[in-house]
Amino acid sequence: MAALGWLTPRRRSATARSVLAGEAAAEAARKTSAADDDAALLTGTPEEAPEEPVFPVAGDVRAAAFFDLDNTVMQGAAIFHFGRGLYKRKFFERRELTRFAWQQAWFRLAGVEDPEHMQDARDSALSIVKGHRVSELMSIGEEIYDEYMADRIWPGTRALAQAHLDAGQKVWLVTAAPVETATIIARRLGLTGALGTVAESVDGVYTGRLVGEPLHGPAKAEAVRALAAAEDLDLDRCAAYSDSHNDIPMLSLVGHPYAINPDTKLRKYARARDWRLRDYRWSATGRKAAKVGIPAAAGVGALAGGTAAALALHRRRR
Repeated sequence: MAALGWLTPRRRSATARSVLAGEAAAEAARKTSAADDDAALLTGTPEEAPEEPVFPVAGDVRAAAFFDLDNTVMQGAAIFHFGRGLYKRKFFERRELTRFAWQQAWFRLAGVEDPEHMQDARDSALSIVKGHRVSELMSIGEEIYDEYMADRIWPGTRALAQAHLDAGQKVWLVTAAPVETATIIARRLGLTGALGTVAESVDGVYTGRLVGEPLHGPAKAEAVRALAAAEDLDLDRCAAYSDSHNDIPMLSLVGHPYAINPDTKLRKYARARDWRLRDYRWSATGRKAAKVGIPAAAGVGALAGGTAAALALHRRRR
């Protein structure tokens, strides 16, 4: 399975490779969604209708929500959790696991995407999965989700995604993680589908190369743009959520951008433009949870109350 790799942190416009990566991600996401429509079924509506229009607007089929994955929906980086699972299954040696562990520790402590570490992770994972079948990695990915990822979903962000689903809108993950991994996570969370980095495969076997480039920065925006065109979405009515300043191109593309667990640069950028901000990183202490209205002890399964709280949050700016 292809792994994520972040670009160097400099301002740049979309390149031809970004466009190619975005279009490949959109095509893969639509194919996966069409084959798994049950994941997009509505899960219910709030018990009490609000007295005034709220966001997201129920029944607005030309609106959708796009969520970054790492540190926005899930604590840590998906590729590192995936790497741990592959090591457990003896896909590579202990020295490579040590590198994965260091990169994950850095990510958690710094709270930002480090391009050098992510590039190293991408190159390592591409070499590890080269020659393996796509179906094999998909099956292993399901197991790894249960082992390392299920308990790392942010309940607050999950509730925001559920609010869009309850409003009848589609919800997509948009991530530099492998599209196969992202698709598994989206399915497990009941989301519509995922846009992710697309690895080249021939006859169902990974070649060790990518289609275009990792879905990062401008490439994410290109993927969202391509999917919106294919799905007949109005981007001005859509929402996007991310923790990283690297996703400013994607956030700027929609009419309702949200900074979730933002890094310093994104927080500053968002405040200057009056974007909504949410921070769930301190919820374990109860202090931050009380501030944003999500119970500290809430789990991923406690979505009924979380969805109502999320709807209330959308009506309030920090």
